[in-house]
Amino acid sequence: MSGRGEVGRAFARGVIAAMAMSGLRKVTTGLGFVEQIPPERVALEGIPALVRRIPPERRDVVVEFTHWAYGGTGGAVFGLLPPLVRKQGWAGPVYGAAVWLGYELAIAPILGLHRQNEPSLTERAALVADHVLYGAVVASSPWPHEA
Repeated sequence: MSGRGEVGRAFARGVIAAMAMSGLRKVTTGLGFVEQIPPERVALEGIPALVRRIPPERRDVVVEFTHWAYGGTGGAVFGLLPPLVRKQGWAGPVYGAAVWLGYELAIAPILGLHRQNEPSLTERAALVADHVLYGAVVASSPWPHEA
């Protein structure tokens, strides 16, 4: 399979993985484990001037689509990793946890998030869990399935 085909398929798996995260986040926010999911925090606290340009009735959809595109991009990056790494059973979950760590250590501080309202340990654990799910889906078997 060509490198471009692998990256494209990994992008698609990244979008699907972001969708799976959204489903898990419905549960974790519904149970009160997560107060505000990172895409909403980025939109409302990190780039509010940009978000105000979006009609209020479309903001949730734009935030979700943006999350899916970000997830697809993360999937494509996973697809660029050497095949020997990508095929390891631990690679996807570790990659997902690394994506979360990148948010915590780089994106959130750059955007000034978490300063006032530091996430609880429970919230962080729930977010790590949904990123591990993300990584597991991103690393799932390639299309077409290889024997």
